Formats: sequence, structure tokens, C-alpha cells
Amino acid sequence: MVNDLDARKRWLALIVLCLGVLMIVLDTTIVNVALPSIREDLGFTETSLVWVVNAYMLTFGGFLLLGGRLGDLYGHRRLFLAGITLFTLASLACGLAGSQQVLIAARALQGLGGAVVTAVALSLIMTLFTDPAERAKAMGVYGFVCAGGGSIGVLLGGLLTSTLSWHWVFLVNLPIGIAVFALCLRLIPLVRTPAHAARLDIAGAVSVTLSLMLAVYAIVNGNEAGWRSAQTLGLLGTAAALMVAFLVIESRVRSPLMPLRMLRLRNVATSNVIGVLWAAAMFAWFFISALYLQLVLGYGPMQVGLAFLPANLIMAAFSLGLSAKLVMRFGIRAPIGAGLLLAAAGLALFAMAPADGSFGVHVLPGMVLLGFGAGMALNPVLLAAMSDVEPTEAGLASGLVNTAFMMGGALGLAVLASIASGRTQALTLAGAQAVEALNGGYHAAFLFGAVFAVVAALLGLFVLRPDQQPARAGVTVEALAEPE
Repeated sequence: MVNDLDARKRWLALIVLCLGVLMIVLDTTIVNVALPSIREDLGFTETSLVWVVNAYMLTFGGFLLLGGRLGDLYGHRRLFLAGITLFTLASLACGLAGSQQVLIAARALQGLGGAVVTAVALSLIMTLFTDPAERAKAMGVYGFVCAGGGSIGVLLGGLLTSTLSWHWVFLVNLPIGIAVFALCLRLIPLVRTPAHAARLDIAGAVSVTLSLMLAVYAIVNGNEAGWRSAQTLGLLGTAAALMVAFLVIESRVRSPLMPLRMLRLRNVATSNVIGVLWAAAMFAWFFISALYLQLVLGYGPMQVGLAFLPANLIMAAFSLGLSAKLVMRFGIRAPIGAGLLLAAAGLALFAMAPADGSFGVHVLPGMVLLGFGAGMALNPVLLAAMSDVEPTEAGLASGLVNTAFMMGGALGLAVLASIASGRTQALTLAGAQAVEALNGGYHAAFLFGAVFAVVAALLGLFVLRPDQQPARAGVTVEALAEPE
């Protein structure tokens, strides 16, 4: 049994789980640094390049909840191993890709594998650590890996792209995946699944994933196909119909992928909307600022990685306890509101950065503000998402808000990249120089991202219920703030 494991083996198992999750987190940031190189090598347009990111995010978000259900049905360790295997093989396919189609398809498979790993890793941690104090510390380690992985990703992406090639940002996953698979077999116990495990909601997963993919495809190609064209309107109409079908399915199936009753809870619903808006702004920042640094300012891949380092280090520091201490002192609403307003200010600074900007004046201040903003707001948003639910439903509430983050990021990135492309085209037709037109497009995207962050901040300040009880979900804020 899991409870019979000695403490040393439990913590070694946690390291293995975190190493697997680190590989997934790395892939969300390491690719951004390599995007200009991928674009040049495989001939992507600025709008189609979005699919290198979106193909991953859509399958990740679409199958995050389903991954948890699969773990309940077939066993969490078995699904963790399956997810690691799929992610590693898909990474190999990405690294060997010689065409746009192969890379995008492999990225979609990476997202599927990453969704399974992420969903069951949390369940395995909850199973391994039953003592509340130990569980809180384990979740703190997990949070640090998720935040610190961004720092490693941007640096590693810059190093690999500048010294080898963009292919290696994917091939680096191979040794990690093999090591995690082998260590998982040795350290993580096989727990039998109860016979009453939930059924799979295949129809719900298929309908919502297809709906979002069609919507993103229509938005990404809207500038080229025309916003009033039959293609764009037809795709958006089909996406809307599939979303309606998803809601109908969820209201009728016995074991829904997304129980609609959860969305009747004020803080669960509000935190999910905040997650969608915030992710739309933050994913666009990662994607577009990497392009701004390379295509406008002329930075090399390693310089881009170093430019992101301050923001990622600040976010990692908050995950080690600073964020929890802010919640203990001020509650949940104030850190969410203040953090998102700081992030909005950082995006606004990027929206004013000139084409000949310098790092110290036009890049670093925005990076620092975004680091503080994201670091302050992330944990409180997750706590808010779980504050209205019982401990037995904490995993489901966490899965919902994680799905909101991924889907908001995918749709938001598609919208903002399309806005940037449209603005760039308009400036080019007006006679602006290529770099100025490109920078003008990025300014428009950053500005809309700042608006999203402000709206999310207002929801956090004025719509979330103030009388939070974060400990209901099974992890106390005080325990999260304890030093190791």
C-alpha cells in the first residue's frame, strides 16, 4: 500500500513525478525561444506559426480532464507511464520533423501526452502524501517545479537553438522521458483502481476539443480568408454548434467531463473566467515578446532566453512561499487584483516599446512587472477555484481551472496574433517600414492583452466572494507558507 512506503521513497517518488512534469513545463516555454528559427526553416507565415503553440495547447487543454478520468479508470501509474511514453515519442517526431504538417501533428500528440501526465501526477501526489503537512510541502515542491521550469525552459531553449538547432529543443526530452519511465517503475507503487471508477466522457471530450480547434483555426486564418467569408463564418458557426452540443452532453451524461453544477459555484465560475482572460494575456506575452525580441530588436536565441529570466525567477520565488504569505496577510482578492494589474502594466510597457528599444529601458521593466504580477496572482487563483468545493472535489476544481488556463491561452493567442498580423498588414499598406509595421502589430496585441488582464483583475477584486476558506480543499495556506 502507498501508506506503507517509507518517507525516503515517497520523496524520491515525488522527485520522479516532478521530473516528468518539468519536462511538460519545459516544453511550454522552450519552444517560444525557437519560434523564429522554426519559422525560417519550415517556411511558416506569422499567423500559421501560432499553430506550433496552439496545436499543443488545444490537445493539452481538451484532454486534461479526460486524462484524470482515464487515471481513475485504468490506474494513475499506468496512465502516467503511458503519458510519458507518448510525450517522449511525440518529442522525437517533433525533433525529426521536416515539414509544417509533421511538426504540428507531433505537437498535438505532445499535448495529449502532457495532459495525461499533468492530470495524473497531481492525483499520484495526493495518493502518496496523505498527511496534510507533508501533502502541503509536496504541493509546494510541485508548484516550484512548475514555476521554475519556465526559467530553465527559456535558457535551455536559447542555448540549444543558438549552439545546435531548434530540433534539439524537442530532442532534449528523450533522455528525460526514458529516465522518468524507468524510475517510475521502481519507485511509484501500483494502486488498484476501485471497480466503481467513473466512466469516460468521450463525446464531451471530442465535442469540446473540436469546437475549440475549429474556433482557433477560424480566428488564426481570419485575416487571410476574410472575416465575413463563408469559410470563417462556417467554421465559427460549427464551433458554436459543437460547444452547445458539449453543454448538452455534460448536462445529461452520468460522469461528465465538466460537471456543470461546478460552474454554479460563484468562486469556481469566477476563477475560471479569470483563468481564461489571464492566460490569453500571458500566453500572448510569451509568444509575441519572443518574436519582438528577435525580429524587431535582433536578439539571438540565447539573448531571448536571458531576457525572460528575471520574470521567470520572480515567479519561481513566489511559488516557494511568498504568494501564500500574501494570501495569509491580505486574503485572496487583493493579491489577484494587484497581481493582474501589475501584469497589465507590464504589457502596457511592451505596447509602448520602440523598434530600436534597449533592454534596460524598454524590456526589463515590463518583464519584472509581469514576473511580480503572475507570481502574486497564480496561487490565489487556484485557491479561489477550490475554495467553494469539498476536499473530495478539489482535484476536479483544479482540473477545471487548469483547463480554463490552457483553452484561454489557445484562444487568446489566436485572437491576439491575428490582431497583430492585421495591424502589421495595415501599416505595411500605409507605407510603414517592415520593422515598424511588425512592431506596430505587436503593440496592438500587447495592448489588447493588457485589457484582458485589467478585466481579470476587476473580476478578482469585485466579483470573487471575500470570505474565503482556502483550507476546505485539503491544503492550508499556512502549511504552504512553511519553510522546508
